[in-house]
Amino acid sequence: MKKISYFLISLFSVLTFVACTDGLDNIEYNSNSGIVASSPVVSAKTGSSLTLTSTVSGDVNNVVKMGFCYSLNAQTPTIKDNVVDADENFTATISNLKGGTTYYVRAYVYGNSRYSYSETVSATTDNQSLEEQLESYVAPDYVDDYSGISAWANRDQWNLSNVHDPSVVLAEDGYYYMYQTDASYGNAHTEGGHFHGRRSKNLVDWEYLGGTMQSLPEWVIPKLNEIRQEMGLSEVTPNIADFGYWAPCVRKVRNGLYRMYYSIVCPGTLDGDGTWSERAFIGMMENDNPANNNGWVDKGYVITNASDKGLNFHVAADNWGNCYYKWNAIDPSYIITEDGKHYLVYGSWHSGIALVELDGETGKVKAELPNSWGNNEDIAAYGKLISTRQMGNRWQASEGPEVIYHDGYYYLFLAYDALDIPYNTRVARATNIEGPYLGMDGTDVTNNGGDLLPVVTHPYKFSSGYGWVGISHCCVFEDGNGNWFFASQGRFPANVGGNEYSNALMMGHVRSIRWTKEGWPLVMPERYGAVPQVDITENELIGDWEHIDLSYSYGKQKTSNKMTLAADHTVTEGTWKGTTWEYDSSNRILKFGNGVEVYLQRETDWEASPRTHTIVYAGYGTNNKTYWGKKSK
Repeated sequence: MKKISYFLISLFSVLTFVACTDGLDNIEYNSNSGIVASSPVVSAKTGSSLTLTSTVSGDVNNVVKMGFCYSLNAQTPTIKDNVVDADENFTATISNLKGGTTYYVRAYVYGNSRYSYSETVSATTDNQSLEEQLESYVAPDYVDDYSGISAWANRDQWNLSNVHDPSVVLAEDGYYYMYQTDASYGNAHTEGGHFHGRRSKNLVDWEYLGGTMQSLPEWVIPKLNEIRQEMGLSEVTPNIADFGYWAPCVRKVRNGLYRMYYSIVCPGTLDGDGTWSERAFIGMMENDNPANNNGWVDKGYVITNASDKGLNFHVAADNWGNCYYKWNAIDPSYIITEDGKHYLVYGSWHSGIALVELDGETGKVKAELPNSWGNNEDIAAYGKLISTRQMGNRWQASEGPEVIYHDGYYYLFLAYDALDIPYNTRVARATNIEGPYLGMDGTDVTNNGGDLLPVVTHPYKFSSGYGWVGISHCCVFEDGNGNWFFASQGRFPANVGGNEYSNALMMGHVRSIRWTKEGWPLVMPERYGAVPQVDITENELIGDWEHIDLSYSYGKQKTSNKMTLAADHTVTEGTWKGTTWEYDSSNRILKFGNGVEVYLQRETDWEASPRTHTIVYAGYGTNNKTYWGKKSK
């Protein structure tokens, strides 16, 4: 199984790094210190600041320090969140805030070797115009190289650190909830359960919530041995620590009901040396409110690997192209279609991606599932093929399906190639959930199979920074206002800064999507940073750009070249030198004389120092080309 091999190499061999949280781990919080801080009062506010006051009583002679801590997400912020010190009058101003935004604030005092906190209050900054918001924009300041805070003790500082195979759902309470594969730098996550969650109000600042599943579900080993017994195999007692917890998919079914489909990968082989790897399971949990991270109730088994080879499981484990299983029961994606039917899309490598209908009430497979082995007819209930990269080849480097509906089409996003460096994203679409799914290049991956092009994401690097690799296995979601987003992990390249384990640094990436006039998704090159979308003027386009030809090249990190747009509407430097350009400001589309159209967006310049905002573009050209770029500062 492809994921096992790369996962072990890049993650489980990583050293465990231990860091402390600013020397505060041994300090007591909310203890009876004999000092009491009153709830903060907002004495003044603007579109970017809050002035707060509090009072202190009790053993005031032993007060060493006082101030305010605040957060966008954490409703009980501590000094491990954002902090501003107060003056002797217990007054302070918090600056560089976002306009029209609600913050949670507590006063704190430190004395008698303890921190004490007031009750939490919420405070909202004044609204600002888009222009004022852009003028006062403050870029996210969390680090990308998070190795220094990777330990479990620092999880409150992780934000989007240690994210792999994310799934995001917008809940009724206005939070986005993100869940993920069990993976982290140095395996720090193992202290906190499985399918870890975090949440955000703005897709930039994320509060870590912890594991949603505390131990291996009770049904897994009995179900495994039930199937083994039916296959004529002996029972096994696998090591609990060796199971894999991969790639959950979370969806809101309706108000008060959320479902999480998850993958459990069983260790071992079917029958010792010379046989194929043990099976995987997809299970399901439900929750009525994801704010209760411990409220996920396991609903048990959904589906498992199915084989069309009967009981002929003695296929050499290195005979990848002829492996035993037809379907690999990992990487679930759940969708409710426009006509109200429920489907699970799943699969990884092997024969490709399968679609199976679910019962909407139970969330389980609608048809009765027979034995998971036999011929193709025997296992038809386990799903039908909707996408394959190579017909007849079961080692085809395609996985991580994500299916969404947009403007009359079902879009199928796929991860291609190895996950450490080469990982990239492709997309196809169909008017029917069952297909056929066609790519931008016309490839029919349902009936014929093929290499969908052009790419949607790909390893890349702008002129500054290290760039990103391993960018795929996405989730795609909408904010309820017509704005679409693409979330995935991104990895550092190998051996960054002398760190031989840097490729195991996995940062959660959220990017904006723009849809072309032809209805295809364009993922923006820079990560989302909540930059106000002020209209982009033609004058802003004049000058130097960093231009990337993002066309597919296996395992290669595509780098940028300088391109200059002159005021006379010509390109005077770069690959497209000598052509012309014009700007459709109403649609934010930059058109070049060579026929390429790129779509513009204001985004964060994550490579700038200090970080700021800039203009970026993405577009598709002829010959299966993808282009990314950003305006140079």
